[in-house]
Amino acid sequence: MSSADLNPVSYVVLGLVSRDGPSTPYDLKTAVGRGIAYFWPFPHSQIYAETERLARMGLLAEEREQSGRRRRTYEVTEAGRAALAAWLAEPTSEEPQVRSLALLKLFFGGFAEPKDVARLAEAQLAMHRRQSERMDGLQQLLRSRGDRQWQLAVAELLADLEVASERQWERIRRVVSEERE
Repeated sequence: MSSADLNPVSYVVLGLVSRDGPSTPYDLKTAVGRGIAYFWPFPHSQIYAETERLARMGLLAEEREQSGRRRRTYEVTEAGRAALAAWLAEPTSEEPQVRSLALLKLFFGGFAEPKDVARLAEAQLAMHRRQSERMDGLQQLLRSRGDRQWQLAVAELLADLEVASERQWERIRRVVSEERE
């Protein structure tokens, strides 16, 4: 197995199982939704296929219930821990990816009516304020736990991005309002 056989979802699975211990794909999907999905969205259906693939590669050990729903629970192996550690040891200078329909619309805002740009700014302000509230709650939860300093650091970075986005959309709303007067 080479690191070329692994992708970001592979490392999400290995990292979460390492952090949380034995997990079902549903447990992993839930964990992704509580944190990683804020900055690394991907179809959750990939988790199911990826856990099976990592088990075939020897990076996860699978235990299956013998009766009932026959759920599969996965635990990280030593090879899985080594693969995760090797990946974490490689720094990255990859630029963040931003995919925003609102930014795309704003980019072409010169062809829009000012009232439409104002409505876009209002909608974005409301969304970023909701996201800020979510990030505040996530930060409080992580601070109360006291054992997830790096997840807290990510939540703080995301919160700062939300504040900066709010500030810019507010500025855009103000500029459009002044133009309409």
